[in-house]
Amino acid sequence: MRFPRAAGVLVHPTSFPSRFGIGDFGEQAYRFIDFLVDSRQSLWQVLPLGPTGYADSPYQCFSAFAGSPLLISPDKLVDDGYLPATAVQSVPYFPTHAVDYGEVIDYKNALYQQAFTHFQEHGSPEQVAAFDKFCADNDFWLSDFALFMAVKNYHKDVSGGVWNTWPEDIAQRQPEAIAAWSHQLADEIAQHKFLQFLFFAQWLALKQYANERGIKVIGDIPIFVAFDSADVWANPDLFFLKEDGSPEFIAGVPPDYFSETGQRWGNPLYRWEKMKASGYAWWVKRLEMTFLQADIVRIDHFRGFEAYWEIPAAEPTAVIGQWVKGPAADFFRAMKDQLGVLPIIAEDLGVITPEVVALRDEFDFPGMKILQFGFGGERNSSFLPHTFDQNCVVYTGTHDNDTVIGWYNSATEEERDHFRRYLAVDGHDVAWDMIRLAFMSVGDTAVATMQDLMRLGTEARMNFPGKVGGYWRWRYTPEMLNGQITHHLRALTEMYGRAPEQELPDV
Repeated sequence: MRFPRAAGVLVHPTSFPSRFGIGDFGEQAYRFIDFLVDSRQSLWQVLPLGPTGYADSPYQCFSAFAGSPLLISPDKLVDDGYLPATAVQSVPYFPTHAVDYGEVIDYKNALYQQAFTHFQEHGSPEQVAAFDKFCADNDFWLSDFALFMAVKNYHKDVSGGVWNTWPEDIAQRQPEAIAAWSHQLADEIAQHKFLQFLFFAQWLALKQYANERGIKVIGDIPIFVAFDSADVWANPDLFFLKEDGSPEFIAGVPPDYFSETGQRWGNPLYRWEKMKASGYAWWVKRLEMTFLQADIVRIDHFRGFEAYWEIPAAEPTAVIGQWVKGPAADFFRAMKDQLGVLPIIAEDLGVITPEVVALRDEFDFPGMKILQFGFGGERNSSFLPHTFDQNCVVYTGTHDNDTVIGWYNSATEEERDHFRRYLAVDGHDVAWDMIRLAFMSVGDTAVATMQDLMRLGTEARMNFPGKVGGYWRWRYTPEMLNGQITHHLRALTEMYGRAPEQELPDV
């Protein structure tokens, strides 16, 4: 579907200021929404909000339905009566510009245990009723997820608790084992459900605050799910797995701009024919949950619906593999029939064929344009604004790119020269020059990263595709989001016709 001309900011909640070591859904999240309103923005784009697993990546989550407990605000728990004020009066030191995930996880887990105990002992009838209703409404995924996390934690010293290393009976979900483990770990299972209750209460309240002020949330849905997830454990028949539960084939992409050996993601591949036989029921549920959390959804690796790179699981890199046809238009027609027209952004980067373009255009999904990709090579690059159609989302960069300043500083002189001549600038303010280029383009939607608004360099890069460790950590401090940014962003947004229409006063 087509979007109105608008602008927004890409920043993940983990990057917000907070005294608890990681950004959360507390006061600074609300102040960020106020900043969007003051700067005449219409959109806030986030990364996947699920519980992070391997290497802290939001694209490798323990569930496609659950939320990350790390994003729960302790201060909000106090405000809502789930913690006594004394619980957060003395907080250990945490870095202000980066997330130390190990320390944060240990601290917050202890705090959440205290909140759960407090809820068990002092929860009001209204709180208990709301929790019970949440559990009932979400039982189709919540019970499996909570049991998965509890059993995983119990076996954490064996291969990190990966589910196919559990005892065979529970790994294969034999009914007697499900019943036994559910009884044995009942309290921990209840706590995992309680944390999901808190996550959704806080996130949906924040989203409502944004929506009431004219801000729509752009969510993100990875096409594939992590192997070590409740999704694969609870639905093994939907994936290509071996008898021992390990993946038979895994996802990735062949060698490309980012990596000479490609990217070996490790996600198990779907049995699409099996999914089709049920009307893609699992996907319907997944998209319903995603659109509960967001107003618009970016589908990561959209091209995988047309064809995906199948890598034998035994291969150490992504060099050896083959393209396999996906469900293509049949999938999106089924989603449209069951869910209606969906506001989807197609992440159409990488090896894009005419068939992928045709699939995107058949459903009128806007694709993505990354301005950094436009310079230094061909002078008619499809990432240069003079080639754009209106139905696209234009980015200065994404979580997978360096910041604009980082890109410029590491670019060749040919690339820098092309950039300066194309924009008719001298290169002294490249971040905001690139933001201006995005906002002045014909693309219906323009999105700037928070790092580029703040003129930050490579030190603020969020991720580097194909590299593991040390990423997803960047944070800012309150004073970094200042009035000058608000003023400049509002001016560009208004100048290039991206500001929301103001309501006329009653007369």
